[in-house]
Amino acid sequence: MLTKHKTKWTETQKDRAQIIFEHYPTLKKAYDLAMKLTDIYNIKSIKDAARLKLAKWFNEVEELGVDNFYTVIDTFENHYQTILNFFVNRATNANAESFNAKVKAFRAQFRGVTDIPFFLYRLMKLCA
Repeated sequence: MLTKHKTKWTETQKDRAQIIFEHYPTLKKAYDLAMKLTDIYNIKSIKDAARLKLAKWFNEVEELGVDNFYTVIDTFENHYQTILNFFVNRATNANAESFNAKVKAFRAQFRGVTDIPFFLYRLMKLCA
């Protein structure tokens, strides 16, 4: 339930969330922050607007002081420009990651390949 957006909750899940959030207000704040980050990515915006929204989100995370979010902030700080480039044309490297996974699986299947050119030929035919 806490991994889903509240717009996708059933009535029962809404009732449960209300009970949980009444007893654990910090959990509600953390959930709201996580969903705000999701919304930043789901709402189409330009790079500069996304930068501003992310900066505000960082400030809210720091105010909350939950250690788990600092891992996310560290990731953003280390890859800030790359992450912001997503908002230019909303493209990810999912295709490249998928191709890499196929290559790794194919390579694992044929351990000890001695004929490298033939291996690359088969890989090209398989994945092209």
